[in-house]
Amino acid sequence: MNKNINDIKKQIIIALDVRNQQEAKKILESLPEARIFKVGLELFTAEGPSVLKLVKSYGREVFLDLKLHDIPNTVAGAVKSAVRHGVFMLTLHTSGGLEMMKKAIEAAKEMAEKEGRPLPLLLGVTVLTSLKDSDLQEIGFGSDSKSQVLRLAKLAFEAGIEGLVCSPQEIEELRAELGPRIKIVTPGIRPTWAEAQDQKRIMTPGQAIQKGADFLVIGRPITQAALPEQAFARVVEELQAAIKPA
Repeated sequence: MNKNINDIKKQIIIALDVRNQQEAKKILESLPEARIFKVGLELFTAEGPSVLKLVKSYGREVFLDLKLHDIPNTVAGAVKSAVRHGVFMLTLHTSGGLEMMKKAIEAAKEMAEKEGRPLPLLLGVTVLTSLKDSDLQEIGFGSDSKSQVLRLAKLAFEAGIEGLVCSPQEIEELRAELGPRIKIVTPGIRPTWAEAQDQKRIMTPGQAIQKGADFLVIGRPITQAALPEQAFARVVEELQAAIKPA
């Protein structure tokens, strides 16, 4: 596998898990080489669509991680709004069902064509990486995390979803079941020099890429490092080593 350094940088998604635009701006300015930034619930709820404009004003791509889960028409409306804001990626919960996912895809295509914008990559969220098997049993799921991820991933694939968010532990099985067409975005990534913190099913960047992940979501190990740009460079180097032909 041959990739240049710019392609590798585009595989790293920086999580803007901060409270406000001021903190987000500091991170954007501290990581000039990072190309994609994730805006999640906390930051979006605090700042609204203006934070999406902030990220794009720096020439970066937006991964809007709101994990949409509602009735089909409501999710479709939210997807249309996200497309108008020019997001690069958008998450929705696969447990919302087949109809909800199909409506989301239709809405994205309709609005992208209407607005003349690129079609965003819709990503299905299966099982949150903070959940263990015991957590799933506690909330009423009868299967373990891997079985539940696979069931929901197949449902998303049937709906026409082109990407999935999954723990590194499920990458190989999803690749075997769904093939190379599906894009896999993997949180729960921690470099060997970082602590696990609140993610339970974790893996290093190099391991995740070798198993077949397309994008890696990394937050605090980079954003809270004393020198974020240096931490980002260390991850890039690890990925370069991981994909270097044997």
